[in-house]
This record gives sequence, structure tokens and C-alpha cells, in this order.
Amino acid sequence: MKEVKSPRKPLIFYYAIVMVVMMLLNTFVFPMLMRREITEVSYKHFIDRLSSGSVNLVQIEERRILFTETGDEKQVYETGAIEDPGLVQRLSDAGVDFTSPIVREASPLMSFLLTWVLPIALFVVVGQYLSRNMMQRMGGTNAMQLGKSNAKIYIESKTGIKFQDVAGQDEAKDALSEIVDFLHNPGKYTEIGAVMPKGALLVGPPGTGKTLLAKAVAGEANVPFFSISGSEFVEMFVGMGAAKVRDLFKQAGEKAPCIVFIDEIDTIGKRRDNNGLPGSNDEREQTLNQLLSEMDGFDGRKGVVILAATNRPEVLDPALLRPGRFDRRIPVELPDMTGRVAILKVHVKKIKTEPDIRLESVARTAAGASGADLANIINEAALRAVREKRKMVSQEDLEESVETVIAGAQQKSRVLSDKEKNIVAYHEVGHALVAASQTHSAPVHKITIIPRTSGALGYTLQVEQDEHFLVTRDEIENKIATLTGGRSAEEIVFGSITTGASNDIEQATKLARAMITRYGMTDEFGMVGFEQDGNRYLGGGGLSNCSNETSSRIDEMTVAIVNKQHDRAREILREKINVLHALAKHLYEKETITGEEFMEILEREEAMCLLPSVEKA
Repeated sequence: MKEVKSPRKPLIFYYAIVMVVMMLLNTFVFPMLMRREITEVSYKHFIDRLSSGSVNLVQIEERRILFTETGDEKQVYETGAIEDPGLVQRLSDAGVDFTSPIVREASPLMSFLLTWVLPIALFVVVGQYLSRNMMQRMGGTNAMQLGKSNAKIYIESKTGIKFQDVAGQDEAKDALSEIVDFLHNPGKYTEIGAVMPKGALLVGPPGTGKTLLAKAVAGEANVPFFSISGSEFVEMFVGMGAAKVRDLFKQAGEKAPCIVFIDEIDTIGKRRDNNGLPGSNDEREQTLNQLLSEMDGFDGRKGVVILAATNRPEVLDPALLRPGRFDRRIPVELPDMTGRVAILKVHVKKIKTEPDIRLESVARTAAGASGADLANIINEAALRAVREKRKMVSQEDLEESVETVIAGAQQKSRVLSDKEKNIVAYHEVGHALVAASQTHSAPVHKITIIPRTSGALGYTLQVEQDEHFLVTRDEIENKIATLTGGRSAEEIVFGSITTGASNDIEQATKLARAMITRYGMTDEFGMVGFEQDGNRYLGGGGLSNCSNETSSRIDEMTVAIVNKQHDRAREILREKINVLHALAKHLYEKETITGEEFMEILEREEAMCLLPSVEKA
């Protein structure tokens, strides 16, 4: 690995250039600038002007005579000194003011300071300023600070974050509490011979609180907390990343016990793959090698704990994850129902709310939201209350903020024509009616045809009453049928189709394909997987691992599954065409209806459809 070379050599060159420039200036430039403009004349000219009374001031020097003429004192004339014993008498007779310079020896120290030290100091100051300015524009630091880690240091008194400030991650807090206990009481671990894990890796989707957990560990332990992002190790100069790693661990050793937190460690910890080219000298690889070396040579008994966070664990180098480096892998997943309620309670404390708010309802609607999303929901609710000129946040504000975060804010500037508004109403009611007609579908919570900033002209919101983690084949098929319900309603009522089902088509296709390639829910392939997650936490596409023939067959089966559920949705809507018309008319008029209103109209219209048959019987 390349060492970071000292910047002394460039500085020596710089000072040498300054010295040469100063010598040239002192020899040629400064004397020329300090010398006045002098005109050289003959001694006879001087005597003639003196005799005529035109000379004003005379200065007699050892080798020359300087004089000025009356009426033009700024112009100085010069003539060579000649042996002339009567010159003084002639000057006295002519009444001319004349003198001879008194030679005073200047202070050598002052002369040296003014001639050399002061100019060199000015050059150095200006040079350092220009160098610092240039490095900042290039995205780096001062040349004298290359190789410094630039880690931000926090202490408990400044962060003030404890485990009680982190909600919805009880399992992660339990795993990290042991690290805190070790920092408080290392003796009971060393007594039995146990060694604290050197590092813990926090893994989870964005916004789940990985960085907050790391700061909470430092707050609970009341020790210095070094925080640095993985991207800060990446420099334009070769070897700078490795130097920053060395400096970071050096500082941590001096501040022990302490916690070192590296955020987004996947930036420097990617799997080393040289594309088959041996001897690669990649800067990221050098930084990773230095990190591995520092973690190996670090004594965990000193009380230095290394925490790291990433949402891309699949790209990390295996050498980084082995025992002895990052011994523990702590998942920080999306919160469940109980976790979401706890997170909402933490953030609700910061705002003024009405006494009758129901956080459980908000948490149930915001299924799949991260901690950051929930914090944003609370803030959006507060902003909405301010816009409505109210002093407290209501339940309506919270529910509207959930929709704002999920689907975007209401786009009031987009006004649909009556025809388009009618099509959207039938489309959304088609979704809701198909969902309500199936036994394994989530209840309808809200239907709206108000356009949103996300691009949606309307949406149907379904909310599960109970949280469950297993999904059956019937539930997936019902979901696909519900997604096709909007297009089916357009086909039945208008006899044509629109572009409004683009997102429905995408989701239905994805679900149908997952049934075949990942869930093993087909008789033909059985429990054989043909696709794996590309990125679990960032929503990356799946990686296919099947032949071209199998891929073609998967495409055929995907089309068959979607078409089957599409036919099923059309059949449901044809059977309940009167209910479809009634619901669409009601939605067209009100633009937004709740789940209770939807079920009330549905039950009423179905009862009215059954009346003739009952009377006939």
C-alpha cells in the first residue's frame, strides 16, 4: 500500500522560488522603483546655470553633484564632481542653499527585516491562502491536512440521545445494550475471559434509525463518539483514504473508551473484484485493506467499539464480515404495528395535538413506513394544521398527511374534464368493488379521484385490520384481480381502455412473476426458484438464473395468471354492474368517500338488487 508522502518537498521548492524572486527584486526592481528620475548634464552647464542665478538647491556628494533649478524643483539634474576649490565660495556668493549628505549607518537588523523577512512572510501568507482556496475548490482539504480523517466528534452532553429516544427497534436496542454495558463495566467481562466484539454492523432499509441507534449507544455509554461517512474516505489523491483510516483509528485509540461510527460503509467496503485482473491498485481497495488491517491490529479490551451502517450488505467484502472484525450483524428492519405506534408517540410529543387523536389508526394506515416516514407524517400534519389556521393537530390532519406521504399532496392546479373525471371514478370504484367482493382482500379504507402530485389521478386505499407476515396464494391472486379491476371497469362501461392502468399493470405483472420465480406457487415448476433479490433493502430488481427456454415459459405463465384474474374481475363487475354505476356516480359527485361510506352504499345497492327476486318468490 502506498504511504502518504510528506508535503515538505513541495514546500521547499516553493520557498526556494520565493528566495530567488526576492533576490532579483532587491537587486534590480526595488532600486529602480526607489530612484527618482534624474537628468545628467555637464559641469559647464552647472556653472553657467549657477552664474545666471537659476540654481535653487545643490547637494554635493563624493562623486556627483545634484541640483535643481528655480521654478522646477521636481526635476533633478546630475553632474560629475570636479576638483574645484572655489565652488563653495561661488555657491555662497550666489546665495544658493547647498548641503552635503550625512552618512548614517542603518541598522543591519532592521534592514534585514524590511528587505527579506517581511517580503518572504507576505509571500508565504498569500501562498498558503491561495493553496487552501484551490484545495477547497477541488473538493479536498488544506495541503497540510491531507490524510486527516475529519471525523466529527460528539459527546453525550451535545448529542443528548438515549435509547428512550429510539422507538420501534427493541431487538436492535437489546443487542446494542450489551456493548453499552461493556463500556460501563468491562471488568465483569474480562474477569471471565470474554472479549467484547470489535464491531457491530447495523443493516436495514433507509430511514429506519441506524445512525440514531449509533448515537444512542454513545449517549448511553457517555463516551466520545466519532462519526464519519464512508464517502469521506474517498479522495482524489491516491493513498489518502488509507491515511484517513489510520488517522481515525489513531484518534480513537487516544480517546478510548469511545465509539467509532462509519456510516454508509458500503462506499469503501465493497467486495474486491478486479474483473479477473491481478495486481489492481484501486484506491477503494487500498482503503478497504487498511480498514481490515486496522481492525485486526486493534485491541478490543481498550474499550473502542466500531459501529457501521449500511443498506447494501450484499455488496460488502466477506473479509469485512468475518468474526474478529464485524462480529455482529444487527438488523434494523421496518417497524411493525407496535413499533409504528411507539415511533408516532415519540414524535407526537414535539407538537400540540387534540386529545382525541388515534395513533393506532394512523399506524395501521402507514403500513410499511420507516421511522423517517413516520416523522415526516407528523411534521406534515403539523404543517397542515398551520395552513388551516388551527393551533392543534387533529386526526384529520394526521390521516391526510399519511396520504400526502404515500401518494403526494393534492394537486389543485390539475382540473380534470367531466369525461376524464367520470372514467377515473369508474376506474377506482372498479378496484374497490372487486376487492370488496373477495374474501381474502384488505378492506377498503378510502377512495378518491382528486389528482395527486405523484401523478396519480386517483387511488383506492386498502388497510389490513391485522398485521400478518405470511401471504397465501389466494391472497396474491385476489390482489392481482383487484389491480385489474380498474381496467375491467373501463372495458365494461366505456368499451375502451386508457393509460390510467399503467401502475396497476406493473404491480400485477410483478406479483404474478414472483409467484412463479420466487414463491414456488405453480404446479409446473413447484419449489424451484428462478430469481433472487438483487437488493433487499433498496428495492432492486431480481436477478434471473434460468435458461432462455425457461424464461420464455415463465413469461407465458405470467401472462396466463394475469389474464385469468382479469377475466375474474370482469365477471365480478358484470354481476354487480348496478352497484358499480351507483358507487361511481356517488364518487363522481363527492370526489372522496371513506370506507364506511363505500360499504354502506354497497350493502344498500346489493339489497335493492335482491328485492325483486324476493317479492317474486
